[in-house]
Amino acid sequence: MRIALCQINPTVGDIDGNVARIAGALRNAAEARADIAVFPELAVSGYPPQDLLAHSKFIDEARSAVERLAREAPPEMAVFVGFPEANPASVGRRVFNSVAVLRGGVVERTVRKRLLPTYDVFDEDRHFERGTESVVLDVRGERIGVTVCEDAWNDGDAPILGRHYAENPVADLVRAGAKLLLNASASPFTLEKRTGRGEMFASMARRHGVQVAFVNQVGGNDDLLFDGGSAFYGRDGAVLARAASFDEQVLVVETESGGPVAAELPTDEDAALQALTMGVRDYARKCGFRRAVLGLSGGIDSALTACIARDALGAENVVGVAMPTRYSSEGSVADARALAEALGIAFRVVGIDDIFAAYERDLEPPLADFGPVPAGDVTFENVQARVRCATLMAISNRTGALLLTTGNKSELAVGYCTLYGDMAGGLAVISDLPKTFVYRVARAYNRRAGTNVIPESTLTKPPSAELRPDQTDQDSLPPYEILDAVVERLVENFETVDAVVAAGFDRATVDRIAHLIRVNEYKRRQMPPGLILSRKAFGPGRRYPIAQRWPG
Repeated sequence: MRIALCQINPTVGDIDGNVARIAGALRNAAEARADIAVFPELAVSGYPPQDLLAHSKFIDEARSAVERLAREAPPEMAVFVGFPEANPASVGRRVFNSVAVLRGGVVERTVRKRLLPTYDVFDEDRHFERGTESVVLDVRGERIGVTVCEDAWNDGDAPILGRHYAENPVADLVRAGAKLLLNASASPFTLEKRTGRGEMFASMARRHGVQVAFVNQVGGNDDLLFDGGSAFYGRDGAVLARAASFDEQVLVVETESGGPVAAELPTDEDAALQALTMGVRDYARKCGFRRAVLGLSGGIDSALTACIARDALGAENVVGVAMPTRYSSEGSVADARALAEALGIAFRVVGIDDIFAAYERDLEPPLADFGPVPAGDVTFENVQARVRCATLMAISNRTGALLLTTGNKSELAVGYCTLYGDMAGGLAVISDLPKTFVYRVARAYNRRAGTNVIPESTLTKPPSAELRPDQTDQDSLPPYEILDAVVERLVENFETVDAVVAAGFDRATVDRIAHLIRVNEYKRRQMPPGLILSRKAFGPGRRYPIAQRWPG
């Protein structure tokens, strides 16, 4: 039997556009004489549709689209396509997360998702009613079991995200006689899943002695990145076919011999570059932006962000802006200019020292009325950052360009960033990259380019906000190697302060970092959406109260 794994990039809410994408993939599947075509979870609506599901018209349009697809699909082909299905019952949630089975010109039946994730970025129980049936179908004499994303993630002894449910839909399908498992997914990318997800499906195939076809959405939707990586696994767990990551593809598989096997990305750094480039491209395209603007400080964070933006949008659509003050070094402006020239992007220098001086002159007298300047006061350091934000937003307003912010995860964790200053913008590109990983990804970018697009001086000089004389980040923060290790333990691993100290870290340092993480939650709550790469990013998947005092 021949299966087409249709790895597409839907846009949330663009039902007509998504149907056109599905129809195009079906034409490719028909040309390849596929017996089965499988599409991702909620392919018709895009994933995640969130509160669009509260609109009855949205659900009705999705159903009409599925019926139209059924009429237009090749009648001899069995098509599995995800969509939001109205719940006919008078109780429970109004919608099921379903896969429609299209055959013979009609919607033959639907398969409803049984396991609804509510951890991390997922909130499916808010919207969906839980399915209760395990569905096994006969297609050309083959017994086929259908799962929807999470339904396949609770099988075996060690699911990579932990065991969240008492039920195991995979085991139920195998007991019901399924010999081939189809999984229609919208599984967001993280670096942890880069290898773990494939290992999970391979283990499932081996454990049950069945073939597994995994079809995943690709593309960026807001802060979520979907890598595709659709694959077909033999009964022994071997990868018999695999689609490319971060690209749309119709992968045609022979159930006994397999199909093309795309190479996996060799490193986390390579995967991060591709994921973030796709994320910027799709965020801009799906939100109606063609161009981007960002501040170029001469530092590593803005340099890497500019590289990603250029690759995502094209050099002609990116503008980098240097905004020096009296505290900016000549080398910083020179590094920013060299980067822009190497990338071929537009570069502007907008000096803001006169504006900053006016703020100092006009603000100092009224501020003095509030009493003496406290120790460690950073008021006018933050004013500089806010003047830069106002400058960039003015360019964004005038040109219609998307403002990209350049802060990294280390800074956001401890609040080493300015609210309404360097945190402001439309998309936080590297907000889930710790500073040490930023350097690794930047060097990987230069290696891939075969030249130092990012100047070596940017990679080697001490990082600095350049908001006061001779300032470096390490004046205010622990060394990034220590800061990043502690943040990972506290934020991503949910370790307590005592556990981190027991692992060998200095208590005073850990206490301080934990305190800074806690008291800066209010800043992070106001940041733009940030592209997610880690198992626990700042954003919708990390829900901590702002007003709280638990020390960790």
